[in-house]
Amino acid sequence: MAHTLLVAPAGRQVGVTTICLGLVRALDREGARVAFVKPIAARGEDRSGALMRLGAALAPPEPIDRPTVEALLAAGDDQTLMERVVALCHQAAASADILVVEGLAPEPGMIYSTRVNALILKALDAELVLVASPRNERPAEVAHAIAIAAHGYGSLAEGRTVSCVLNRVPAFPAPGQNGELRTHWADAAVEEEELASERLQAFRTALEAERLRPVAIVPSRGELAAPRVKDLAAALGARILRAGDADRRRIRHVALCAMTVPNAMRAFRPGALVITPGDRSDILLAASLAVLSGTPLAGILLTGGLAPDAQVLGLCEEAFRRGLPLLAVDADSYPAASAVAGTNLQIPTDDAERVDRTMTAVADRFDATWTRSLLQPRRVPRLSPPAFRHRLIETARAGNRRIVLPEGTEPRTIAAAAIAQSRGIARCVLLGPPDEVAEVARRQGVVLPPSIEIVDPAAAAPRYVEPLVERRRAKGMTPVQAGSELGDTIMLGTMMLALGEVDGLVSGAVHTTAHTIRPALQIVKTVPGCDLVSSVFFMCLPEQVLVFGDCAVNPNPTAEQLADIAIQSADSSRAFGIEPRVAMLSYSTGTSGAGQEVEKVAAATALARARRPDLLIDGPLQYDAAIMPDVARQKAPKSQVAGQATVFIFPDLNTGNVTYKAVQRSANVVSMGPMLQGMAKPVNDLSRGCLVEDIVFTIALTAIQAGQAAARAQA
Repeated sequence: MAHTLLVAPAGRQVGVTTICLGLVRALDREGARVAFVKPIAARGEDRSGALMRLGAALAPPEPIDRPTVEALLAAGDDQTLMERVVALCHQAAASADILVVEGLAPEPGMIYSTRVNALILKALDAELVLVASPRNERPAEVAHAIAIAAHGYGSLAEGRTVSCVLNRVPAFPAPGQNGELRTHWADAAVEEEELASERLQAFRTALEAERLRPVAIVPSRGELAAPRVKDLAAALGARILRAGDADRRRIRHVALCAMTVPNAMRAFRPGALVITPGDRSDILLAASLAVLSGTPLAGILLTGGLAPDAQVLGLCEEAFRRGLPLLAVDADSYPAASAVAGTNLQIPTDDAERVDRTMTAVADRFDATWTRSLLQPRRVPRLSPPAFRHRLIETARAGNRRIVLPEGTEPRTIAAAAIAQSRGIARCVLLGPPDEVAEVARRQGVVLPPSIEIVDPAAAAPRYVEPLVERRRAKGMTPVQAGSELGDTIMLGTMMLALGEVDGLVSGAVHTTAHTIRPALQIVKTVPGCDLVSSVFFMCLPEQVLVFGDCAVNPNPTAEQLADIAIQSADSSRAFGIEPRVAMLSYSTGTSGAGQEVEKVAAATALARARRPDLLIDGPLQYDAAIMPDVARQKAPKSQVAGQATVFIFPDLNTGNVTYKAVQRSANVVSMGPMLQGMAKPVNDLSRGCLVEDIVFTIALTAIQAGQAAARAQA
């Protein structure tokens, strides 16, 4: 059976499910095949299983129901219960390297949770991971309490070091020195500050003194607890007068507004829920105007059972059309605000964004040395989407590259630049009038890091006229024409790239692919010895990341070009941590079919193999033979690629583009790209429907490519 970890609570309401989510992601990043099970059900819905299905694409088996458990315990039949637990865990752990088992959390009236968890620990021969959540206790008190819990499992008595996790640790010590503890999402304007190094060390020292190994210390982060407006509406039983974006907007601040409009306006911040009596039409109108001027309020909650006048609502309709939710309750303002502050912090089972952010935040806190020690080296690790994204960010950070964003006044681009800059993914350069960039950022509630660069295109362009004329003189470029060309920020950014002032360029949020690529082909050109520019998409399937090429650039490549695309894509795959096994796709596998298109793929396969004998390349292969082991055994039993391909080369743009979009949309798969290959310096295009996250990861891809280009130049 897989290496088994039992994650169990050392106290009440410590967030065991949250820690399990983060642990699964941390192990996934290391390439481990992880399974999860909660063998014994909690009262109510199986939230743990639902959250794992949502955030980790796992399919844990249904837990043993509580009446069955209690009947067996009452009869003293522990063995039958554990036999069922072991069978369930074996079912969950099929083909897994590591099994994460969520222990039973104590509930009101329950006196057997620790005993049952101890039985599970022994039955599975599992490694124990205890979870605690400090409130106001000193580090030594916390460590002592966890040690008592560990003794209850017999682990410390057996001389073992017990792993433990501290969850939701406040960033400051006890009340008195820093005022009241902030313990609720409604108090959190931003993510909680990092734990001071002295505070971290104090906890570690206290735990180690008790023979406990701290494998993660997770700070309290109010931002991660921010509920959606629809969650709050459900919790309060509020009437939804205007739904707007209630299923997406998150409440990060709560403002009780009963004062005059000038004073109330101070509370109008991005993510604020405005609570006001239903007859305060002035506050409602002012909040709507704030939304129309660019401040994304979370929503408005009207109290007292009072409904606004229909004419007033009519004046606010444009704000509602822009997504502002409007809720109403019968309670007066103060009781309503108290009810909001007391909202349940549990993650809803349909909140994919919050699950993903929580998993990532907790995974970041796990000791990588410990998680790696859990891996079994019997299997070549696969690269899962979370692991791929994590590797992208870490590799980009290490490169410290300067990336220019010509669409510097575009809202998504500004938000992405702020994230990339603050996370150290790249040093971002926004091209746009500084005042306009600042205003767009302000309206979105985006705080631009002081280190981010903003370049005014009008002021910068004259400096590039002569260099552009020099590069395009053979094409008849004049200074007047160059000045006109440099009025386009993409051309300006391309010149900055050509002169080595930046390391890469990302554009396309509001421009076509041709608009983004054309200046680069004219000025930057291709890698020496390469005449072809192609592209790949990184397809983030639930189990692993695959590479699709070329789905964006070359309409009908020749056999020679197809071989080049295969080699470029294999090199890109390897550069991004995906071991390339290249499938040259066709409607025929091997010699099962005939025709001009099949012959082209066969010729391309032979050329690619001859040029790069170090690569595993096979074709022609049908898609199912390339990806499904059982089909591969029938259609291509001798192939080293069939059934386990990681790089898929399509015979033409029509096939590739249709297939990647079909997979993306039908299977709800995230696709990163297109990433261009073959350029001397990296230039990457965005989809005009891209999200902020897409831009962030494209910046990371570009930064990594910039490092590869620099390495080529030095070779």
